[in-house]
Parts: sequence; C-alpha cells; structure tokens
Amino acid sequence: MAKMRRKTAARTDILIVGGGHAGLSLAACLGAAGLDVVCLERGDGKIRQDGRTLALSSRSMKILQAAGVDALIRKNACPILDIRVADQGSPLYLDFHSEEVGKEPFGWIVENDLFGEALLKRIRQLKNVKLVTGAAIASLSCNSECARATLEDGRIFEAMLIAGADGRRSVCRESAGIEVYGWDYGQTALVCTIAHEKPHHHVAVEHFLPGGPFATLPMTDMPQSRLRPRQRAQSSRGHRPSGHRSSIVWTEKTAAADALMKMGEKEFVDLLQEKVESYLGKIELIGSRFSHPLNLQHAKHYVAERMVLIGDAAHGIHPIAGQGFNLGMGDIGALTEELLRASRLGLDLGHPGLLKRYEKRRKFDNGNMVLATDLLDRLFSNAMPPVQAVRRLGLGMVQQMPALRRFFMRTAMGV
Repeated sequence: MAKMRRKTAARTDILIVGGGHAGLSLAACLGAAGLDVVCLERGDGKIRQDGRTLALSSRSMKILQAAGVDALIRKNACPILDIRVADQGSPLYLDFHSEEVGKEPFGWIVENDLFGEALLKRIRQLKNVKLVTGAAIASLSCNSECARATLEDGRIFEAMLIAGADGRRSVCRESAGIEVYGWDYGQTALVCTIAHEKPHHHVAVEHFLPGGPFATLPMTDMPQSRLRPRQRAQSSRGHRPSGHRSSIVWTEKTAAADALMKMGEKEFVDLLQEKVESYLGKIELIGSRFSHPLNLQHAKHYVAERMVLIGDAAHGIHPIAGQGFNLGMGDIGALTEELLRASRLGLDLGHPGLLKRYEKRRKFDNGNMVLATDLLDRLFSNAMPPVQAVRRLGLGMVQQMPALRRFFMRTAMGV
C-alpha cells in the first residue's frame, strides 16, 4: 500500500492574514524593509469602487512613504489644509489651519479603491511579497517553533509570525482566544460622494448634530472623462455642479439612517443640500449611498503566541475624529520597526519579548483614542441644553487659545 505524502508547507518570514487595506499596507512596509512576506486574502483580490474614502494623517503618509507607496497615493489624494468644527446651530465654531503648525497638510483624502490600487501596484513591484487570493483559512496553529496556516484547499503556509489584519470579525483573534469588549452606538454612518458648484478650497467641515456628526471632506476634482453626460454638459455651460467633489459622512440614529437610505434621490439630495448649506453651491449625488452601522470594539490583548493583531482586528472606533485607519497605520509603523530591528540582529521574529514591546507601544495610544472618540460622540450627540452650553463654551475657549489649538492640530496630524 502506497504511503500518503505529507504536504510540504510553503515557508516565509511573516504571514499576513487579510488582504484589505491594512494587510496590504503592512505587506508593503515589511516587503520594502526586505522581509519575505505572504499575504493571504480569502476574496479574489479585485479592487471595487464603493464610493468611500480614507483620511490619511501626515504620520500615516510618512509610514507609506517608507513603504514606497506614497507617490502612488498622492496623485489621487486631496490635501486637507483647514478644518472647521461647528456645533449644530451655534454661531461659535473652531477653525484649524495647517499653516499654523508647519508646511504639511493635516492629512489627505483618498478614495478607497484608488488607495487599494496603489497598494496592489506596489505589492507587484516587491519580489519578496506574495499575495495569495482565494485563501480561506481552515485552521491556524502556533507553537514555540513556528506559526502555521492551513487553507481550505489544503495548502499550508509556515512563518515565524502571523499578523492578523482580518478585520473586526478576525479569524486570527478568535483562533487565539483573545476577547474583545465594546458596545453598539445605535448609530449608522451614511457615506456618499457629491459634486458641487463651488470649490472646497481643501477645507474639511464637521458639524456636530443631535443624531451624530456630519462631515464634508474635500476630494480631488473628478476628471471630465468620469463625469456623467449630464454633468459634462452642465459643466461646459459654466453652471450647476462641476467636477468639484467632496465625500459625505452623515451619522444618524440607525432608524433615521435607514429611512435616508430608502429615500428617493431627489428628496435625499434636497435634505443633503440643507446639511451642506450654501458654501459649496448647488450639489449633486455621484454614485450610490452606503451605510455602515457603528460600534466600538477593542481587543483585550494584541498578541498571542507567534501572533499579532493590527488595525480593525485589534480595535474599531467611532469615525467622529476620522482616525480609525490611522490607528491601524500606527500599528503597522510600530510593528515594522520592531520586526526590522529583530531581523537586523538575526533574532526570532515571533519572540514573545518583541510582541510584548509592540503591544505596549500601541495599546495605550489606541486605548486613549478609543476613549476619546467615545467621549466625543457622547458629548456632541447630545441635545440637552446644559451639555450644549458647556460644549459651545469649550469650542469658543479653544478658538481663542492658540497653544491649545495647535495641540489639537498636531494630534489630528499624528505628530
């Protein structure tokens, strides 16, 4: 009787589970640093346009620069030069100007699909990085010798370390038995893109309303080739919305958000025009509306034996400050530094001491942002008169205190 052959495992330095933005960003960073990387993605790896955008802080862009991908991103990204914060109908507001703290913008707004395409292009340039698609995980096992992933099709991959970049429903986190805490906000973020008549001048605006924040984020102008025929005709006549674009993140109580999703386009745009007000001129909806239920989730631990969590697998926060993906980029920067230092010294990339240093570096900062965004949502999504009075007084005070204003600006930039 013939003996059954034991399947040979493919070996690599680092095995990344999850080929989304976080996983691909980590793969690009580690690959550019000279490590051998395999990234497992259960989907087909194709980039799809979904109308959403990412806000990348100045710090995140520096991490992407080290990965050699920033130039690919900047050509499709719109810099944020100013931020205005307003509280419902109050005449008080808070203005942040990036020139007050340096020459760099606060950050950049880039479309999800274009960001993904830039990452994939960079991954293809790196010979030491392999993206494996259609890679559904059957099992994960880690011991003192190595970490192993077995796919549903029978393929096996081994590495010194597994990095879980597989989102809020992380298979890696579950397999390691890491618990999470969190709660539902009872809110839904409605996301869409608008074309508008007047330029945005690189200003991001956030209105705090009883249902949740309403943000208008500047985007690059749409090329004429991507405009609808009706938009091209209107633009050529010099009136109505042109190629000027902004991203809308409209947070509401879930029932109200569901009603907005079901609303006809004309009625929806009329309501949207009221929210945006007149500073962008007349607006028009581009593409579809998308909705995302909001909750808080934070892992009690970021590491286990030969396993580490990054991005949404470790933490998911309220989008009120636009820092969700930037926290993940902070994870990627810290983990890359730790792994590169160990690699140069010829040390084990899955050593418990290395993983604990990473966790110590990131858990405190991330925990502070989790608490800060939760507090901001509770404070600003509150219509009680005493809370409104304190809130507006605070906005007015910060506006008049340059040093405090600069502190908040540096925080937004991640510096």
